This record gives sequence, structure tokens and C-alpha cells, in this order.
Amino acid sequence: MKEFTTDKIRNVCLAGQRGCGKTSLADAIAFNAGINNRIGRVDEGSSLLDHTDTEIAKKTTISSKLLATPWRDGKINWLDCPGHPDFVGELLSSRLVSDAAVMVVNATSGVEVGTQMQWRALGDAPATRIFFVNKVEMENVTWQANLDSLSDAFGTGVVPVQLPIGEAQKFKGIIDLIANKAYTFGDDGKPKETDIPADLKDATQSGHEKLIEVAAEGDDALMEKFFEDGTLSDADFAVGFKKSLIAGKAYPILVGSASKNMGVTLLLDFIDKYAPSPEDVPARVAVKTGTEESTDVAPDPAGQPLAYVFKTVSESHLGDMSYVRCFSGTLKSGLDLSNQQTRSGERVTQVYTLQGKSRVDMSSIPAGDIGVLVKLKDTHTGNSLASSASGLSIPEVVFPHPVMDVAIKAKSKGDEEKISTGLHKLHEEDPTFKLVADPALGQQVLYGQGPTHIEVLTEKLKTRFGVEVELARPKIPYRETVRGKAEKQYRHKKQSGGRGQFGDVHIRIEPNVRGGGFEFINAIKGGIIPSKFIPAVEKGIVESMQRGGLAGSQVVDVKATLYYGSFHEVDSSDMAFKIAGLMAFKEGFMEAKPVLLEPIYNIEVTVPDDYTGDVMGDLSSRRGKIAGMDPDGRNQIVRAAVPQAELYQYAVDLRSMTQGQGVYSLEFARYEEVPHDSAQKVVEAAKREKEEEG
Repeated sequence: MKEFTTDKIRNVCLAGQRGCGKTSLADAIAFNAGINNRIGRVDEGSSLLDHTDTEIAKKTTISSKLLATPWRDGKINWLDCPGHPDFVGELLSSRLVSDAAVMVVNATSGVEVGTQMQWRALGDAPATRIFFVNKVEMENVTWQANLDSLSDAFGTGVVPVQLPIGEAQKFKGIIDLIANKAYTFGDDGKPKETDIPADLKDATQSGHEKLIEVAAEGDDALMEKFFEDGTLSDADFAVGFKKSLIAGKAYPILVGSASKNMGVTLLLDFIDKYAPSPEDVPARVAVKTGTEESTDVAPDPAGQPLAYVFKTVSESHLGDMSYVRCFSGTLKSGLDLSNQQTRSGERVTQVYTLQGKSRVDMSSIPAGDIGVLVKLKDTHTGNSLASSASGLSIPEVVFPHPVMDVAIKAKSKGDEEKISTGLHKLHEEDPTFKLVADPALGQQVLYGQGPTHIEVLTEKLKTRFGVEVELARPKIPYRETVRGKAEKQYRHKKQSGGRGQFGDVHIRIEPNVRGGGFEFINAIKGGIIPSKFIPAVEKGIVESMQRGGLAGSQVVDVKATLYYGSFHEVDSSDMAFKIAGLMAFKEGFMEAKPVLLEPIYNIEVTVPDDYTGDVMGDLSSRRGKIAGMDPDGRNQIVRAAVPQAELYQYAVDLRSMTQGQGVYSLEFARYEEVPHDSAQKVVEAAKREKEEEG
């Protein structure tokens, strides 16, 4: 592929609810740009973008794909992002390297929960956002319902730049409100100009006038011209309209059908003309590596090289492919760079771009462009590559906390190491999950973004690393504490010939403030226990706290005061006092009104209005405490505090309850006392498990 100058490059991510047709649109774009000789079909498994075995089987996008399309005299880098909420991390990574976003909306349903979730995930950038209302040829679709849905969700900034000619099955063309022209489309997707239908002339004129106002609002000087002349020239309109988009003042709405290849070329032309180039958007903020000192980086191809690795994919025949956006300088073969996070040197060898599953050679990646580097030695997702002279980094993407946890273990003995090795490698490609080995619980716990995410990870473990796993309900990290006070003496005395063992302690156990942790108080006076043995008593108490007396869980938030005791000149030792401290605490703990604590999570559930009652009732049945409810367009955000023990497989249950439209986020809040009946069940289960192990 030939090299394009920075001003001719557009970087656009495709976002939207799962099933809205993003990938079908990308396949149609590839056809119209001459990359593919036919339009790939997701349902048929022939998509140029959804090409992995998992994506073909599930008929859904799992990871973002790069589609570099030459168009007119420029280049558009499309990043087709998953709409499935389990893979939102792919959108977050793509957002960082994009200058515009096309939000695809399914015309049959309008704005959905996933549409709004992805809109929020985009955050403040990119500010340029364009709507493409897809599937307008489907049964029962009305244009006004879609306009109302978009306006309700995203405010008065949404503005049509096109109108459909005909609705639902009668859809046959598109009116361009900017050019005041109407088009129909042949099988090749090329627009053919036609007359504007008489019944749409008034709507076309008012829509055109509205767009001129939007353009005038993009620039103060143009606003003055507009007030003086009542209109804008074509050149002034182009300048003002583009400024309004870049400032996030207007969100244009385009229309079409990816499956029928109608309106796709008009979308490409619109992106080429009005979407910002890397030179048009505010300079990116970089930081001096290892500091908080920030600086702006201009997209200068002649500047010091700075690139950000936003995605890593491992190919069996090629090795790791590092997807990068070059923010400054030019990346070309033979260039030496410094990884700002690992501090290792890296040399650029081969430079590619991608057109879906096809790799295309590039001579270089100039500032503002996106490409792929291969065979880097020690570079990972989120790393910055820069010249040693600049020492700059692009701030890393912050990914959402995982919301689903499962215990994971190998089916075959001896494969345990393969799990951690495989998941460590997969984490290079997907930083949105984590594996935690908890020795206290005796489990490895896999935390993911949802059931499909977990399923995909386990499939990759099997196909790529040859390890089959079993998933189970993870143990809950309960804690124990006390509500009362107790004083306990324990004398450790042992004589078995030769030197004996002697340690005598009196300790007082009482509650500490919640979250106050463990506090050891040395109240020994007059040397009744030599000071050299005091630390051993504390060690014994701490060791006893690791497995409490109720369910064998860690003890927290207690004070232990050593206030009396005795020793033997010959037989006393650190070990004797450690054992005395351990046993005194173990016995005294059970006399100080011990209670079981459980982790509580704050949860936010976003659902359509129709399902709000079901969701709130379900949360209450899980011992949840509803904290409030906030409207979010046509949806509601339900806030609650729910015990972790009641959230296992919640992602599965929520999607079943809301026909796949509910999404949620979790955040650990605190520990709270377990209700008596529930605590008894936990204690009894712990005893049974201990008996089985013993």
C-alpha cells in the first residue's frame, strides 16, 4: 500500500450494540473500496473481518479488526470493534487511537442499551461521532422513530445529513441534505443521481437549512457571515461543519443498508470530507516516562518517533503482531526505538497494515497512521515506543474491572502450569481479564467480563495451548471478627527430657473499628515477660488469625492485648511463646462473640424500562439492598449493594432476564456481617469440607 500524508489519513472506530451490523458494514466498505471482489457475509462465515474460528462459530465479533481502505485520494483506517459487552476492552483500546467514531444503530430497534454503553465507553474522545442508521430496509422500520430515539438518548446535537427515500421494504434511495441531491443504488453500490421526490422536497429544504446553521455554529466568523447573508458558501459550509463535528457540537446521522450495499459509498465520501485527520484534532497528551509531567505531541512525520501499542495478536506462523498508532515521527524498517515501560531496545523490521485478515506491506507508518509491527522482543499492549531522546509515553488505557469470576483448574493432572502460562500469554492480547491464585482459598480464580468472555478464553486455552479446564463456583473470601471481649490465658509447658518448653501468656481480645485491621498492644510491665519474647507472641497470634474458628477464614479488625504472663529462665523460648500466643488467641477468639463477614459489592445495572421491576426484584432476592435508580434515556440504571456470594453467574441470569439487553458493572465496597441463618450454612459447609479433607 502506498504511503499517505498525515492530512489524508482518517482513523475511525466502528461501535454499536451487538447485532447492529457493524461488521456487515465493514465488509461492504471493503467491497466498495476494491479490497474484496464480493461482500463478505457474517452469517455465511465469509466475512473478511470476522474470520477467526470462534467468530465464525459464534457469528459475532470477538476482537477489533483493522481495515485500511484507500478512498479517493486518501486512506481510512477502520477499526471494527465488538458490540458484545464482554469485549468492551477492544473498543477502549481502539478509541485511544481513533479520531472519529461511527456509531452504527439498528433501525429495527433504534438506540439500545449497548448503543448507550458503547457511547459512554468512548468517554470524551473522540469528540467526532457520526451515526449510521443501518438496516432501514427491514420490516416495520420508521425513520421518525429512529430520529426520536437518537434525540432522546443523545440530545439536540444529533442532526440528519441524509433522509431515506421510502421506509422499510419500500426503501429505495437516499437524499443528501448537504448537496440537496437524491440517489438510488445499483448492485455495485455506486450512487445514481435521481430527482428528489415531491413529498420530500420540503423536508429536504428544512434539513439543508438546519445543517447550514450547524456549520455556522462551528466558527464565530462564519456565524457573523450567516447572520449577514442568511446562508454560507459551499467552502465556508465545509469548514464550519467540520469544526462543529470536531468540537462535538453536532452528531450527524447517515442512513443506509449494509446488506443491500446502499449508502455505503456516501458514508465513505462523508468520512473522507468531514471526519478529522490527525492534524485536525487537538494534539495528543504524552507524559515524560516515569513522571507526571505532560506535554502535547503534534503529528509531525519529521518529529521524534512516538508510537503506542494498542493491541497485540499472536500468529502461529508470524509471532506477535503489535498494532500501533504512530503519534509522531515515522516508523520504518531499521529504526531503533526504546520501549518506555520495559526499558528494552526494539528495532523495527517489517511494517504492515491489515485489511481484515489480509496483510499488506507498507514502506513506513507516518505520524497519524495506524499499522502493524512484528517480531518485537519485549513489547506488550499498552507500551509506548519512542526515541531515547524524547523519553515520552502515551498514557495507557484504563480497562473496566472484571464482573464475573470462576474457579479454574486443569482436567488432567500436571497441566496446572499450562493454565497460568497460557493465560499469561493471552493476557498480552487481552488485558481485560485476570487470574488470581488464592492460597488461602486453595483455588485459581479467573476474572472476566462475562460468560462469553470466559468461554472464549477457555476455548483458546484448549486450541492454542492444549489444556482443557474445568470451571467451578469460586469460594468466597469470607472474613471473621469479634463483637465482644474475652480474656484468655494459655500456658505452653512441655517436658520430655533435657531442656523443656515454657511460655505463659494472658491476652485480651476485643473488636477494632471496621477496616482497622489487626492491632497488637504490648501491656507487659515490670519485665514479667522479657521483651525479647514479645514479638514471638504477636507472631503466634497473627498465625492463628490466618484461619479463624468459625469457617476457617482470616480474622480481621481485632485488637489483641498481651497484659500478663510468666516465663522460665531455662525453658522459655521464642517458639514456646509463639505457641502460647497462637493457642490463647485461638481459644479466646471463640469466647469473644465471633461473627462471619462477607464481601459486599456495589453494582450498577443498566436495563430498558420494561425490565426494571424484574431486575430490582431479583437483586432483592439476592439479599441486595437497592440504593437508588437513575433514568438514562429509555433505560434505567439500578444501583444496589449485593453480597458476592449471591452474584455467581449473575451475568448469565441478567441476560436471560432481559433478553440480552441488561449490562452491569461491579466494584468492591466493604465487608459486612453475614446474617445468622446464612452464616450457619457457611460454617456447616466449611466443617464438612474440612472433614472430607481430613
